[in-house]
Amino acid sequence: MGLGRTDIWRTGLIDAPMAQVLRDGVGAHPVTWIDNPGPFRFIADPFGVWHDGRLHVFAEAYDYRVKIGRIDVFVFDRALNMLEHCPVLVEPWHLSYPVIVRDTDGTLYMMPESGRSGRQNLYRATDFPYRWEPVREFAFPGAAVDASPIFYEGRWWMFYAPWGHSATDRISLLHVAWADRLMGPWHPHPGNPVRRDIRSTRPGGTPIVTGDGLVLPTQDCARTYGGAITPLHVTTLTPQHFEARTGEPLHAPAAFAPFTDGMHTLSAAGDVTLLDAKHTDPSIVGRALVEVDRLVLRRLRRQGTA
Repeated sequence: MGLGRTDIWRTGLIDAPMAQVLRDGVGAHPVTWIDNPGPFRFIADPFGVWHDGRLHVFAEAYDYRVKIGRIDVFVFDRALNMLEHCPVLVEPWHLSYPVIVRDTDGTLYMMPESGRSGRQNLYRATDFPYRWEPVREFAFPGAAVDASPIFYEGRWWMFYAPWGHSATDRISLLHVAWADRLMGPWHPHPGNPVRRDIRSTRPGGTPIVTGDGLVLPTQDCARTYGGAITPLHVTTLTPQHFEARTGEPLHAPAAFAPFTDGMHTLSAAGDVTLLDAKHTDPSIVGRALVEVDRLVLRRLRRQGTA
């Protein structure tokens, strides 16, 4: 993000399964939106799980004045009425993309993007959904961008973008790893990067299995970061081979106005689909106001009043 451009995301819920949304398009369904917390702050990267009859949506909460994302939870009833909202995970480094993983034994984990920590971290729920502890025995080879796991055909698979490469590589290369257990050991695919394409490689949500096979939402970043969601249909997936084809991209429809400048997450939570959409403020004035607010906030914190 350069000077003079501020991306603001908004998170929404669709009361339809993700396979249906992929078929119909996002504009075919009404959206229940989560309000953003204030100027130059947003909620993005939603992932969810049903627990005790309630939908728990975990998302990145970002404040441009702080420039470090945290993870919040939003709790909904079956009618998608919000019941509760609170922060649940804060680290010294930026957190986003909080994938929720249910292991084969039913244990719930969170796998947020945490590349600035230098590794891919995994957290176990100790008091769901409020408390999470790092899983020390989780072993993944290095940091990853938007790691998206799925248990498929008897193995765990992880789709991700490489962290330790250039910014261009992080939106144009797709890597895969596999493991027999969620804790690992994880084995990078010998074909990595298995795909090179700025329109369909960086993961953008939960992989799901449909009647057409395994589908991975990916980001189309050709025009702008997170410009659209491109479904990637994985046709061959073995420890030695990978093949895939793209579907038609999903764009933010006019009904999302003013959040029509992009989409970069589409995730499944049972029979509900979660998404985010982007509005870009191109003004230099907007960015200048962010910097002023950031400096004021820093001064107040030093004085102990914020």
